[in-house]
Amino acid sequence: MTALTPATTAPAHDQPWDRATFEAALRARGQSYHIHHPFNVRMNSGGCSPEEIRIWVANRFYYQMCIPRKDAAVMSNMPDRSQRREWIVRMLDHDGQGDYQDGQAGGIEAWTRLGEAVGIDRERLWSLRDVVPGVRFACDAYVHFAMHAPWQEGVCSSLTEMFAPQIHKDRLATWPQHYPWIEAQGLQYFRSRIPLASRDVEHGLRVTLEHFTTVQQQQRALDILQFKLDILWAMMDAIERACAEQGAPT
Repeated sequence: MTALTPATTAPAHDQPWDRATFEAALRARGQSYHIHHPFNVRMNSGGCSPEEIRIWVANRFYYQMCIPRKDAAVMSNMPDRSQRREWIVRMLDHDGQGDYQDGQAGGIEAWTRLGEAVGIDRERLWSLRDVVPGVRFACDAYVHFAMHAPWQEGVCSSLTEMFAPQIHKDRLATWPQHYPWIEAQGLQYFRSRIPLASRDVEHGLRVTLEHFTTVQQQQRALDILQFKLDILWAMMDAIERACAEQGAPT
């Protein structure tokens, strides 16, 4: 079992939570979601320079590249074909099944278009040479976890998707006003992820609520979700530091 830092909130009794209470506890972890990180708050309020936006896009691209690898690792641990059939769509969402014109190019290509829209050419973005060590370490840790944890724990770690639709909606609502220099088509990634995240949450919650049924298992699930939230927060810390080191205001 992969070691994780214990969470501060746990069932305060010797009986497991019912499903509704357990789900509420999982959703309450949204208070640690990186939507609340100072850099993200500043970015969505229009306080970032073009260079800071480019630093964020370039570093988050490494996370986008790691997501289908993470999903492949989770799927490799699934013995049940029906679960693999349901999970594989996540990989295809990111890697794509067609080209950009037919809307099947996937999230990695959509993020590449975002990079181009903010002024990063494709070759530079895909070279990953602008990815800072803290972001690389955090993303690699997530992939490593998915490789070695039971598949149900890998599924549970994906539940940060519960909080993702709001962060995408915020960007769609504020970026056109604050950053009119960004080509509008580059924001398509955020539009596409809102319905996909909602679909993924339904599956992830179903697996988590069915599998983690004892007090100890429910605590484990909370720890896993916090681990993933900490990864996202650590990435923002590293990006904010990178901006400061390159002379951008923070």
